[in-house]
Amino acid sequence: MIAHKAQAHGDLVALCDVDRHVREQARAGFGSTPRIYEDYRDLLARDDIDVVTIGAPDHWHTKMLVDACRAGKDVYCEKPLTLTIDEGKLIREVVKETGRVVQVGSWQRSDHRFRQAVELVRQGRVGKLQRVDVVLGKNITGGPFVVDTPPPELNWDLWQGQTPDVPYLHERCHYTFRWWYAYSGGQMTDWGAHHLDIAQWAINEYPVEIESTARFPQVENGYDVAVDFGATYRYPSGVEMTVSDTGRNGIMFTGSEGRVFVNRGTLSGKPVENLKHDPLPREAFTAYDFDNFDRPARSGKLDAIVNHMGNFFDCLKTRKQPLSDIESQHRSVSTCHLGNIAMWTGRSLKWDPESETFGADSEANGWLRRAQRKGFEVV
Repeated sequence: MIAHKAQAHGDLVALCDVDRHVREQARAGFGSTPRIYEDYRDLLARDDIDVVTIGAPDHWHTKMLVDACRAGKDVYCEKPLTLTIDEGKLIREVVKETGRVVQVGSWQRSDHRFRQAVELVRQGRVGKLQRVDVVLGKNITGGPFVVDTPPPELNWDLWQGQTPDVPYLHERCHYTFRWWYAYSGGQMTDWGAHHLDIAQWAINEYPVEIESTARFPQVENGYDVAVDFGATYRYPSGVEMTVSDTGRNGIMFTGSEGRVFVNRGTLSGKPVENLKHDPLPREAFTAYDFDNFDRPARSGKLDAIVNHMGNFFDCLKTRKQPLSDIESQHRSVSTCHLGNIAMWTGRSLKWDPESETFGADSEANGWLRRAQRKGFEVV
């Protein structure tokens, strides 16, 4: 999907996937004849490639992105940006060190509904923001699954990457990798990378306290993401954000003077209706003003973005930061990770946004990173 969107802006010369069937089908889907690779490092070694798009499973995002930046490529990476919080810290350093342009595929930032919801909240149209309620949807359940021999077209060792070497299950890879904590974070990072990003954009500060509830399945060789989950985040300003797996998918912003609800098909609430006779000021923000949390908000609208991929390629020319830049997306997915860490520890946690640690809480700090399989370390 992202390769097709990128093709509108440049020549597609190469494709890579560890599954031979996938890479051959992908090549057949393009009018050109890109060269195909099994190992992404062979693709990065080419001097005629300026830009790469990463649509691999979550546990590969950081290593591929870091290697691409150090190889002199600009990068469009699908969300969620990272598997762990410490991976985001590394990416921040590498992007600064290499000067590469990186856009993360949290495309709801480029959707007019979500942008306008953020504008309304940030410009006080709901009054003082008090509460944000986010619904992500249920995690998928399943198992036990049958242990099998990896199919000959799949390089199972390479697919696993940094994660533990385990017996092959068909349900571990391709789309269903999302329901295994080894490779992803369930709905907390899948939908959360979209909705919690928008919530954070509007709240305009970082959480300092997190508590969560979860019930985990007890199925051998089955999906291990939480069967039922919820989380509550508290912010320095007093805003409280809840995350639930049950209800109408979307985000509800509640303030002292009104509410705004937004999802991919709806933007509703009295503040939205009031725009007919009291529109937001026309002067535009740059997107980056909304990510500098120490800068007071001004009246105005976010810059209009025609499309997310187009914004990325525009920034390749100007060398400016794209709408879903590394800092904002690292912080947004960190919020998702914090919810999962609270589930895994089973208790309330205190978060220090400055140090990006849990202070002296050694158990929680142990979840900032994960053990990495030899030969696939993310460094």
